[in-house]
This record gives sequence, structure tokens and C-alpha cells, in this order.
Amino acid sequence: QVQLVESGGGLVQPGGSLRLSCTASEVTLDYYVIGWFRQAPGKEREGVSCMGSGDGSTYYAHSVKGRFTISRDIAKNTVYLQMNSLKPEDTAVYYCAAEPPMPTMEGTCYAAAFGSWGQGTQVTVSS
Repeated sequence: QVQLVESGGGLVQPGGSLRLSCTASEVTLDYYVIGWFRQAPGKEREGVSCMGSGDGSTYYAHSVKGRFTISRDIAKNTVYLQMNSLKPEDTAVYYCAAEPPMPTMEGTCYAAAFGSWGQGTQVTVSS
């Protein structure tokens, strides 16, 4: 399994921005499919955004499309989730996940496909 560490969560007002980071110390994340997921109290974990290995395809949930952007910094071995125009309904614990690429993962973002998870970071959007 891959050891992942998320950071960047916090409290932000509606309309504000946050950037989440996901790093790994023992593997090269560029070789993995990376996903960002979130789970709000009483709700199931949902896929927010996923990115294929290397220059692989990206997926965004309909609810965040146009507001969130997933990206990689290969030199820093870090994957980011830039979150703009945040809404109260974006409040959740956000997790990053990693998995070696499989053809069945292309263009999808299902939590069940990922075997390595970070500890999560809380994002709260409130005035």
C-alpha cells in the first residue's frame, strides 16, 4: 500500500478557495491513478475528481465541475485539488487515494477501485 498524506483543509467562507495537497514519500505518484473523495456526515463517500497516471484523463463530479481542478506537480510528487467558489455543501472530510492504473479505471472515479487512502482533511465552508 501507498502511504498518503493530505493537507490544506480548513474553514473558509462561501465563495472562497482552498487547495488540498496529497503527497507520498515512498512511491512516485505519477505512476498511479489518484482520486479525491469526500464524505459528509451521514452520507456515503463520493468521488470528487480522479486523474489517470502520467497524462491520463481526468474526471470531475458534476457538482464540482468548473469549480475544482485536479493537477500534479511531478517534481514535488504531489497531487493538488484546487477548490474555488466553495459552497456550504462542499463541507466534508476530503481524502486522497491512489491505485496502480487499470484499464477499467479510465474515465471513472469509484472509491471501491482504490486500495491506498490518506487520513483525510476537513473542509468546512461556512459564514
